[in-house]
Amino acid sequence: MKLEALRAGVQTGEIETVVLALCDMQGRLQGKRLDARHFLDEVAQHGAEGCNYLLAVDVEMATVGGYAMSSWERGYGDFVMRPDLSTLRPLPWEAASVLCLADLAWADGSEVSASPRQVLSAQLARLAQRGWSAYAATELEFLVFRDSYEEAWYKRYHGLVPANLYNVDYSLLGTSRVEPLIRRIRNAMRDAELTVETSKGECNLGQHEINFRYAEALRCADDHVIYKNGTKEIAAQEGVSISFMAKFNEREGNSCHIHLSLADADGPLFEREPEIFESFLAGQLAYTRELALLLAPNINSYKRFAPGSFAPTTIAWGHDNRTCALRVIGSGPALRLEHRAGGADLNPYMALAGLLAAGLAGIEQKLRLEPPLTGNAYAEEQRPRLPGTLREARELFAQSRLAQEAFGEEVVAHYLNAADIELAAYDAAVTDWERIRGFERL
Repeated sequence: MKLEALRAGVQTGEIETVVLALCDMQGRLQGKRLDARHFLDEVAQHGAEGCNYLLAVDVEMATVGGYAMSSWERGYGDFVMRPDLSTLRPLPWEAASVLCLADLAWADGSEVSASPRQVLSAQLARLAQRGWSAYAATELEFLVFRDSYEEAWYKRYHGLVPANLYNVDYSLLGTSRVEPLIRRIRNAMRDAELTVETSKGECNLGQHEINFRYAEALRCADDHVIYKNGTKEIAAQEGVSISFMAKFNEREGNSCHIHLSLADADGPLFEREPEIFESFLAGQLAYTRELALLLAPNINSYKRFAPGSFAPTTIAWGHDNRTCALRVIGSGPALRLEHRAGGADLNPYMALAGLLAAGLAGIEQKLRLEPPLTGNAYAEEQRPRLPGTLREARELFAQSRLAQEAFGEEVVAHYLNAADIELAAYDAAVTDWERIRGFERL
């Protein structure tokens, strides 16, 4: 949507509200609903304020220590939400509303470097120096439950009723049970200017996936967070609930496979420059372990890495091999890599930034690509493994020279603190597993 279309819609009364949103560390949209006339008169040009704690809280929105940019000592001041008017679009699941994403700046005009959208933009700027751009698509899986979000809360997320009671992977009969909901999401996202391609069932009970056409990497990440937020809002309106947890139960987890390629002024690059493609892919193999925190940012993320689950455990690449962390697919201009390590709980800006940093390191260092793995990567014992816990991934990220060079000390420290907060919260929790195991028998 162009600004002129917004002005026209406000003039006719068709548009009343502008949702101004930023993406937080957890990959969620936060922000304000603004009167549309106020947005046009003031905010579109000058921005709006938001408390800087939005990039310094845990998943519960609790204020936590350890962040240089935001604390009680610093007074929890504001940063400026600067509208990126290129992201302005209809918000069809909310009445008379449009949405605009924002970048973040301090009062002196300097960038908020730890903002996820700006972390990705910095890596895209490195590509642009070479005359390159990145194209990506993210495949988000989710679980649908018949319970509303409120019912699920009061049940403490026990005994929820999945929308499908058996594996509906590719099943047209099984997915028809949920098609009214999925159809509404598909159509709403199309009307929000996302390019919808397909939807299908998945393996876990009530598990589904909607896929969108690839786009420039920043647009892909923008669409990802809008889609994820909108899907939950639509589910709530329909009286059901949707979860993007990486691992809800012992069955298959929710993945976020990332398709990625590079282009220059002449179009897709990988087919025309096989050496660049091989070094880019070699960079993923070399640095996925130490940048895994950006693909799996939560305690629960690591439960997903299980043999025989279609989630990878081995850092290897193969041609159309879904047991590997890196799957090479497509041919000609469509040649690309699919990174399969990420779960649906990742922050797309941070994940894409990590993949680009790894690929650029591979190119700069002229890394040679190892032979592809054939057969079952789960049974492979000679190649490196993905980290098994958040604690391991945190230590690898802390020791990563690449992370320091690509993102800078401030960003690395910020996201290490986020991992420390998550670990401390988990270490302090007493789980149902512990109660069941120990209440009587220990």
